[in-house]
Amino acid sequence: MTRARAQRFMRVRIAVIAAVIMLAAVYGLWRLSALPCFQLVGEVHCRVETDQPMVALTFDDGPVAPGVEMVLPILAEHGAPATFFLVGQAMERNPGLARRLLDAGHELGNHSYSHAHLLGHLPSRYRQEVGDTDALLRVEGEEHPRLFRPPYGKRLIGLPMAVRDADYITVMWDVEEAYGETDPQRYADFILGQVRPGSIVLMHPMFGHREVISKALPIILDGLAERGLQPVTVSQLLSLEGKSSDE
Repeated sequence: MTRARAQRFMRVRIAVIAAVIMLAAVYGLWRLSALPCFQLVGEVHCRVETDQPMVALTFDDGPVAPGVEMVLPILAEHGAPATFFLVGQAMERNPGLARRLLDAGHELGNHSYSHAHLLGHLPSRYRQEVGDTDALLRVEGEEHPRLFRPPYGKRLIGLPMAVRDADYITVMWDVEEAYGETDPQRYADFILGQVRPGSIVLMHPMFGHREVISKALPIILDGLAERGLQPVTVSQLLSLEGKSSDE
């Protein structure tokens, strides 16, 4: 092999190695962005370490009228407060629905304004996503919004910094619903099989999962009661951090 060919081969080899390293770094950052219990900047909670028999039910997206009208009577019948992470655009399209949730004794959280993938944007975009929804939550009656859930659970540095600077904390989850499950009993069993004291449960009752959740939610609430687990809001659950049942 001539010296020129050897140099070309070496350049190609270095370029391939660099491309592989770059792809691995991008994949690593993508995986890192979705870790529920780890965050590079700011405060994050995916559960609460406590032995007190309490869990938080959280509902993402919306609000939309069918979802609100479905979930409110079920929660009321079981005396179960919950936390709803709402999208700013949906609140603008459906004024008054967030207030109905609040008036029913539930807690409202910030789920961004657009529900877009919030990775790789300028800091101003993150501030707007958090701030615009914060303003809408306050209009609907949530006087001191402090809980933020990133769309799709994705975040790296820019979004957590905007969340921290807005005096919010990031709330993720340790119990996830069975995506795509069409049988209410199996959907409920999937959640009940994971839940334990201090768990934060994620569900999506506003859109595609609504029909299944309408039948599964009573099963879940009855199952929690059978296990001696009481539903509370995320803020109530966070107040138990590190506390034992005898305190």
